[in-house]
Amino acid sequence: MSLPSAPAAVTIIVPGFEVEEYAGEALDSLRAQTREDWVAILVDDASTDGTSRIFADAAASDPRFRLVRHVRQQGLGAARNTGLDLVETPLVGFLDADDMLTPTALERLVGTLDETGSDFALGAYVRLRPDGDGGYTTGIVQPWVAAATDPERRATTIDQHPAASANIVAWSKVSRIDFWRRTGLRFPVGRLYEDQVVAQRMYATARAFDVVPDVVAHWRERADGSSITQRKDAVAVLQDYLDGMAGGIAELDRAGHAAAVQQRVHLILAMDLPPLVRIAEEHPDDAYRRALGVFTRDIWARGGASAALDEESSALAAAARLW
Repeated sequence: MSLPSAPAAVTIIVPGFEVEEYAGEALDSLRAQTREDWVAILVDDASTDGTSRIFADAAASDPRFRLVRHVRQQGLGAARNTGLDLVETPLVGFLDADDMLTPTALERLVGTLDETGSDFALGAYVRLRPDGDGGYTTGIVQPWVAAATDPERRATTIDQHPAASANIVAWSKVSRIDFWRRTGLRFPVGRLYEDQVVAQRMYATARAFDVVPDVVAHWRERADGSSITQRKDAVAVLQDYLDGMAGGIAELDRAGHAAAVQQRVHLILAMDLPPLVRIAEEHPDDAYRRALGVFTRDIWARGGASAALDEESSALAAAARLW
């Protein structure tokens, strides 16, 4: 192992709860970075499986890893906030312990920020999907991700590049820690889909940000279906999902970023809502349909003046009026 010869430039916060099957790969993806001036804060959110041991072994064998343990489970948002409070480097990024960074992720994101001085930089990402044989297959960059990150842009803003608002995940970005502290950014605690509001607040308040088309992260869709994003048929999960999307739009709206609001509305109507409608049509709980109907009517009202909304979106609005 080659240790960095200069002070660390970036801290990567790695929260983990019951992810022993994946945590080793996540940490290996950090060890494989072509840029080595990083440190990592490993936040064990009171795991009862082998996650604690994997994190502890990493910290014992490599001084770049620092281990922090929660005595009780507090959730992903709280774990990320614990890490944020301990950051001592100029830059910060995130890696969920069931995902992976690509080898050049920090080289590209940190290197871009070194050149521009922007508040944060974001890159593209792809899914890791089960292959049916016990492994995972890397997917393609989805169109909305490509629209957010390709072509490369330096020192842009959300008004100049509203399509960036589609990139709502924490682990596709590296930011200046001063930006977090200056704006009071924190992750919501006790809520799912905590990235949504934080990401839109970042876009709404940044003086400038950079985008790179490189794939910087692999986002795992777990074979056992235990990821939060794979449980949208639960009413409580749905409500947090809808609240996250609505809260993100509200952040952009309050700051007067009208084009970004329209981008988010269009993407949510075209991409997020259709699979939820299909679930709702056969869901045994009327509360599911009611929650989805209220959200759909509100989101349609926000974007109804946009000529970009397609026939599928119109059908969704009509369906919402029936619930």
